[in-house]
Amino acid sequence: MGNPSEVRTRWKSAGPSLFNVAIDSKLRGCDLVKLAVTDLVKDDRVRERVSVIQSKTKKPVQFELTENTRETVLAWVRSPEMFACRFLFPSRFHDRPHISTRQYGRIVRAWVKAIGLDPSGYGTHSMRRTKAAEIYRKTGNLRAVQLLLGHTKVDSTVRYLGVELEDALNIAENVDI
Repeated sequence: MGNPSEVRTRWKSAGPSLFNVAIDSKLRGCDLVKLAVTDLVKDDRVRERVSVIQSKTKKPVQFELTENTRETVLAWVRSPEMFACRFLFPSRFHDRPHISTRQYGRIVRAWVKAIGLDPSGYGTHSMRRTKAAEIYRKTGNLRAVQLLLGHTKVDSTVRYLGVELEDALNIAENVDI
């Protein structure tokens, strides 16, 4: 699968799954690209909740897949391009089992350009941050976002979301766990 039109066709098919899983999972790019089909699919069903070990922290992180994401993943894994593929986002190169983080970055840049935004302002971490920031905006629950991102320190989550430390500490003090 080396010619450019075949590659474009593959990523047009995989695109919705990659986008949706990136948003729902809140995973770093290095962990997203390494997702195996079996991480998300069991007995021809896409799991509602998934747990994976993060490369950076070596700790598990859980995430929920929305119904729309589950539908796009199921359609993708049932597609002919995915026959006998171990990884959810396989590489087009035979010596690599899955797409690289650089390839993922190029795909994200293409999406950003396609909707008319400046790619210099967005990247793979924008995908990771999107749902987390929305959860924080709607709930104000910094601890929940910290857990969902797999951060060990609330300070990391504060910096990640761009929240003012004083606001974050006030919110964190009011959250009982």
